[in-house]
Amino acid sequence: MVKDNLYQPFEIVLREPLDTCPRNEHSHSFFEFIYIVSGTGKQCINKSKFAYKPGHLFLLTPDDSHYFEIQTATQFLFVRFNMAYIKDYKLPGDAIKHLEFILKNAAQAPGCVLKTHEDSAVVKPIMQAIISERQKNGLYSKELLQQYINTIIVIVARNVAMSMPDEVDENTEEKALDILQYVQANIYFPEKLRAESIADKMGISETYVGRYFKKHTNETLQQYIINYKLKLVENRLLHSNMRMVEIANELGFNDESHLNRIFKKYRSMNPSEFRKAGNAVEK
Repeated sequence: MVKDNLYQPFEIVLREPLDTCPRNEHSHSFFEFIYIVSGTGKQCINKSKFAYKPGHLFLLTPDDSHYFEIQTATQFLFVRFNMAYIKDYKLPGDAIKHLEFILKNAAQAPGCVLKTHEDSAVVKPIMQAIISERQKNGLYSKELLQQYINTIIVIVARNVAMSMPDEVDENTEEKALDILQYVQANIYFPEKLRAESIADKMGISETYVGRYFKKHTNETLQQYIINYKLKLVENRLLHSNMRMVEIANELGFNDESHLNRIFKKYRSMNPSEFRKAGNAVEK
């Protein structure tokens, strides 16, 4: 697979509207925000697909693989930056550490990273300002662009943090973070999410892995797996035309009724009601 590198702290690229994706599946060694200026289609990230429309913002972290399936002519705004940029962010050391942690764990928030309408409304004019400033390339343009990028990073970090277990932060033990990332990477493979499989992979006894995980995240392994699956279910309900049975099969539920029962237990409504409510809000 092709892997792109970035040879400067940050880079902004505005594409002309595209009818087809110019790149096959590829990955990066840097962070990248992809803002949808116009158009519709699907963003394919790490083998998951998420519908996009104007105003959606995606975050790619190093080693994520992705490509686009363009449905209507789409204009993309790419904002790329590397860890050197983060370290030069001119924030206190603890704040930098926190930002690094959140960005490295962005897989906690799949799909569009803007989880609130309020933040979406804030990001839109900032992205428009980035486009305008990039085109003008006038006095202090570089400094202004850095300020805009910094603001987007903080907004995205806040949205990613909303999707993480309350007790997880930059001081959490590395093995607990490894378990989180293992679950994310294997969420489509139920056999790999059994306690014995996780324990074997992490070098922890099967009888201890559950207690260890809860100690460092304040959630049981089962709770975390279900919550993460339900986030993926929500994304498919809001941003795809997948049928319930297809979602259930993809994410390892026994059948459609099992998905309905679990979803209603944790979201206080069934998936159909959630999809209908989400579509009503978008209109």
